[in-house]
Amino acid sequence: MASNTLCRVLGLLAFASIALAGKRTLILVDNWAIRETHSTFFRTLRDIGFDLTFKLADDGSLALVKYGEFLFDNLIIFSPSVEEFGGNLDVAAITSFIDGGGNVLVAASSAIGDPLRELATECGVEFDDERTAVIDHLNYDVSDQGKHTLIVADPGNLIESPMIVGPKNPSPFLYRGVGMLADPENPLVLSVLHASSTAYSHNPGTKISEFPHAVGKNTLLVAALQARNNARVVFVGSLDFFSDEFFQSPVQKANGGNKFEKSGNQELALNMARWVFKERGVLRVGAVTHKKKGESVPPAAYTVFDKVRYTIQIEELSEGKWQPFQGSDVQLEFVRIDPFVRTGLKKQNGLFYVDFILPDVYGVYQFRVDYNRVGYTHLFSTTQVSVRPLQHTQFERFIPAAFPYYTSAFSMMFGVFILSIVFLHFKEEPKEKKE
Repeated sequence: MASNTLCRVLGLLAFASIALAGKRTLILVDNWAIRETHSTFFRTLRDIGFDLTFKLADDGSLALVKYGEFLFDNLIIFSPSVEEFGGNLDVAAITSFIDGGGNVLVAASSAIGDPLRELATECGVEFDDERTAVIDHLNYDVSDQGKHTLIVADPGNLIESPMIVGPKNPSPFLYRGVGMLADPENPLVLSVLHASSTAYSHNPGTKISEFPHAVGKNTLLVAALQARNNARVVFVGSLDFFSDEFFQSPVQKANGGNKFEKSGNQELALNMARWVFKERGVLRVGAVTHKKKGESVPPAAYTVFDKVRYTIQIEELSEGKWQPFQGSDVQLEFVRIDPFVRTGLKKQNGLFYVDFILPDVYGVYQFRVDYNRVGYTHLFSTTQVSVRPLQHTQFERFIPAAFPYYTSAFSMMFGVFILSIVFLHFKEEPKEKKE
């Protein structure tokens, strides 16, 4: 009886560990009041299954790694003003966490400290100086206090990627915080939400004597990075963006326009959290097969001009379950240094397949699927095969292109035969003598 109870307990613990895989999240805050002012966002994360652990950013027991294993899968930094992390946590440790596949969500403010600035620089994003803010004298909310730093960001400024920002929502967003710039030489950085063309980043309490750090649409409000190991990082320049106040606040531009009873902050924040913590946009490769068309098993080596069928199973993580991927733009490349064949894959019952004829060049090839789309994890699959030339018994007996030469040869033989008959069998009559 005791053994059965122990087995049940162990089974429940194992099930719980599997259910929480990828859900362990550490949240660093400047003060405990943030748990109350941002309670809606945290409660939503708990409702979708995340295991949240709150700690102060300067806690002496902070650590992301223990005995070579990561203690958490995700990291949320809601402590913009921290000047030094506590314990074993620093910028290098967070960078190693990202290199190991961890996901990070960072919210800054005008009181941003050096650690967050250094972390952003490592990821190809540059925050403006401390005490600066994004200012827009045309697109600010009616509740602004006069400095025009409570700006209204239009939904049209969002990136065209429903996988990251969710479906289109007509409600604009409230934003109050620091501006960012993306490194133009870093192709992995995405501009998720940018400011209007009339916005700029500067200290609202000082006169403008130099050109602002960021101007117009180059001023980023939300930036994202998906590393080459598929780790994800999101930078938001406004900690207030996730607050209960901004979630429930009505929005209306001071210069007129429609009034919205609720901002779009909550929907966008949740969609970005789902994306950065890999609740969506995650792909994986299932079974991969290749064979001659009409056969059931792949050969040891293919021959040039063989008709081949290639199939690959691609699955997408949706609502915590792996479902067949519904994309329609997956391509296959048949590569030997360079692609010899590039063709689209057809979809049937969750499988992607294509039939094609091998090129007439022998060598070592790869079936390669390299799917890289904004919002999705990078999908890469290769399968190596050999392609040999035709055997001596597989060549054509008669080449159609050589038929004129065949005709000329046989016509010559026939002409010689006729000439021989005439020459051998023709008897010339003797000429009569003249008297």
